[in-house]
Amino acid sequence: MLRAMNIAVMGTGEVGRTIASKLVELGHNVVLGSRTGDNPKAVAWATEAGDRASTGTYADAAVFGELVVNATLGVASVDALKSAGEDSLAGKIIIDVSNPLDFSEGFPPKLSVCNDDSLGEQLQRTFPRSKVVKTLNTMWNGLMIDPRKIDSSHVVFLCGNDAEAKSAVRRLLESFGWRTDEMLDLGDISGARATEAWLLLWTRIYAATDSGAFNLQLARV
Repeated sequence: MLRAMNIAVMGTGEVGRTIASKLVELGHNVVLGSRTGDNPKAVAWATEAGDRASTGTYADAAVFGELVVNATLGVASVDALKSAGEDSLAGKIIIDVSNPLDFSEGFPPKLSVCNDDSLGEQLQRTFPRSKVVKTLNTMWNGLMIDPRKIDSSHVVFLCGNDAEAKSAVRRLLESFGWRTDEMLDLGDISGARATEAWLLLWTRIYAATDSGAFNLQLARV
């Protein structure tokens, strides 16, 4: 059973608030971090989420969290976490669920980084003393924290350079309801190039079906 932790969730968007709410529900203490400590979305979330929920700046959240979840806007993630402070993030696992989606030319988006690099790799280079694990970025946030919304088996990917960090993230995913056989380790952090690129197809499927409530299944021979 996963012990109760102090967890920082960076980002006040729907993804960040959804993950933060699940973590509070599971008994963790959560600071929802944003650029300003009085972000209206964060304050409203904390008021509704209860005593284990609080808000702060990215720097406040980084100091508080034993574990850090990056749910900031992908094109701004590096700068957001820089403002949190490299020393405060040192030695900690950063679970990166964000994608480098560039909507500057409208929908569907482009990727601001791709092919021979990824957001996950950028974060690992920027914070070499942290342990970045890329996961949960290939699906709608409702499935991230409740995979059993889909009756059949489906897949969540992980990649990162530190084996122990990935093991810790696996335990967190299990607490969300993911089964061990549904977790596919893609190796080191360069695997983020592939999972982030999937969003180019994900957004097209979303547009074609008007729903994000789908995920990948692996049909094997």
